[in-house]
Amino acid sequence: MAGRECYHCKRWVEDGEIHDCWMTTEAALTRDLSEDLREAWERLRETAVALGDQRIYASHHSIMFSRQSCYFFVRPKRNFLELCVFLGRELRAPQVRRVDRASKAKIVHFIRITHRDEVEAPVIDWLREAYEFADAEAAKPAAKSKAAYRPKAKRKASQIC
Repeated sequence: MAGRECYHCKRWVEDGEIHDCWMTTEAALTRDLSEDLREAWERLRETAVALGDQRIYASHHSIMFSRQSCYFFVRPKRNFLELCVFLGRELRAPQVRRVDRASKAKIVHFIRITHRDEVEAPVIDWLREAYEFADAEAAKPAAKSKAAYRPKAKRKASQIC
């Protein structure tokens, strides 16, 4: 039969078949989790839902939690859940595996969760802080670029030819 191999997921796609491997569901991403990881995932989701109004959706290999923009996401892996939390400050804690600057205002923190008991303080406090930071960040007026205020440099007579 005629078809092609998807260059993202390497799955064979028949001609005319609708295929979007970037779109997925929470159920599909959490289907193969061990019991410990499933309990940890459920605790993370319950904690996030309790924070307040937000959008929860699956995208490619992650489950995103957002208000105006994403404030944290979870990547389910075989042996752990990779929790990525966006804050306005850098955390220094043993739970934080890696820290990267995501933008001028946001710093992303990578945390490994292997058991439900790890979804306690301070992780819950960081999620709450990220939720509130996302709200505060959205409330700020859009910053105008500094380039708009810089006067153009005057050319010297020797540069004009």
